[in-house]
Amino acid sequence: MAGGTVFVSVSMSLDGYIAPSSPEELMGRKWRALHQWTFPLRFTRENLKLGPGGEEGLDDDIARATFERTGASVMGKRMFEAGEHAWPEEAPFHTPVYVVTHEPREPWHRPGGTTFHFVTEGIEAALAQARAAAGDRDVRVAGGGETIVQLLDAGLVDELHVALSPVLMGEGVPLFRGVDAERVVLRQTSVQPSTRVTHLRYAVHRR
Repeated sequence: MAGGTVFVSVSMSLDGYIAPSSPEELMGRKWRALHQWTFPLRFTRENLKLGPGGEEGLDDDIARATFERTGASVMGKRMFEAGEHAWPEEAPFHTPVYVVTHEPREPWHRPGGTTFHFVTEGIEAALAQARAAAGDRDVRVAGGGETIVQLLDAGLVDELHVALSPVLMGEGVPLFRGVDAERVVLRQTSVQPSTRVTHLRYAVHRR
């Protein structure tokens, strides 16, 4: 399969959750607390067209580098449905996004270069299309938890990036619920703490 690296990039609470459990709470208070580290960044302000200013430094560098290496993204239906109503008109991806779903739908074109494609043939088909679209750039797996675990279990993820946020959610969608722990092996490659979050990176292997 041609193309660059396939990497998961998510924020996770200290107690292991990457999203609230209720669809009504996605993009709500707990989600905002989980992603609070991104809001002050210069890159975030530029990407969402919030005006000049914003913080620079490690967090900003990592957010910008993640965006710049990504040529296409993959996400699950649940994440897309939450974002469909919460993202601005100019969605913050600016690349093709492949949504794993059971419901056929025509591509949804947004201003600024984001087009959502709806793939009904499963995660491998979605990833293959994303890799073809990304060319020499990388494919980001944005979420949610079920999609991430399916790709990990299938041996289709090269890197795992976790922004470990110092918040407790109490309940929600765990990052690794149902993962095949006997076959997925993680090798830590870097740890970079900032004042708001700890950036953890792992190479992903299969036994």
